[in-house]
Amino acid sequence: MTTVLDRPAALLVLVSRPWFWPVSWVPAYLGTVLAGQAWLPARADAARALVALLVLGPLVWGAVLAQNDLHDLRSDRANPRKATAPLVTGALSAERLQRWYYGIAGMALACALFVGPLFVLGVAGVLLLGWAYSVPPLRLKTRPGWDVAVNALVVGVVSPAAGWAITRTPWEFPWQFGLIGLLFAAALYLPTTVTDLAADTGAGDTTFAVRFGARFAHRLGIALWAGALAISILCAWLDVLVPRSTLTAQLVMAPVLLAAYAILTRRPTITKLALISVLFGVPTIGFALAYVGS
Repeated sequence: MTTVLDRPAALLVLVSRPWFWPVSWVPAYLGTVLAGQAWLPARADAARALVALLVLGPLVWGAVLAQNDLHDLRSDRANPRKATAPLVTGALSAERLQRWYYGIAGMALACALFVGPLFVLGVAGVLLLGWAYSVPPLRLKTRPGWDVAVNALVVGVVSPAAGWAITRTPWEFPWQFGLIGLLFAAALYLPTTVTDLAADTGAGDTTFAVRFGARFAHRLGIALWAGALAISILCAWLDVLVPRSTLTAQLVMAPVLLAAYAILTRRPTITKLALISVLFGVPTIGFALAYVGS
């Protein structure tokens, strides 16, 4: 019996995983706030900003995850989290998904042209990294360290820089914000390699957690998380990028965030990682309020 979820549009949405879209939307929005020191872009930039949301959400994620699904089928079949994936259930064929990949990637680049030529280069770079992450012979997902670096770079640096580039030139993007984002994103990605440890081991995919173990991944994640918090506090103390008015709040919240990360990633699950993201949203909103009001 055919259901709504078997229709092409529904399958396309499932492939692009809407719950992943905010992973790039939130840092991109922060980049836009940084560039304009305002909650919303200027009226003249509004249309380009909306198109950027389309590109950074469903289009980029759709292309990258389609490529990932095509080359992760073996481990996905052994992963309970992927039991309902269209390629795993057979609702979608590999040939059809490959065609969709080319179409979505092409749409992403075409829409990026409306935002600007430098934005196109950034989108092309993300698509290239997505290819290198999933596709042999590079398949950086199975090269410990590279798997973490690629995801941290895209989410922590490229996404906020893309938001910044909607209204300002990319080379003016503050490197301090990129460094903080890189460390936070790496710390958030590391536990995901632990949640998929059994499935990746069974499929022969040597991810970071497979190579170095869950304990080391946990300890490194804590170190990266602590490093990002420390740099943010230092920037506030120096009144560079991060408003000094946030210093007291950061000194109070940093131990809470560090303890929460250490506890919730000890035996990580997707729910626990979502809780960390929600908790981290509190100081992030506080930073944005202080920055816009400064």
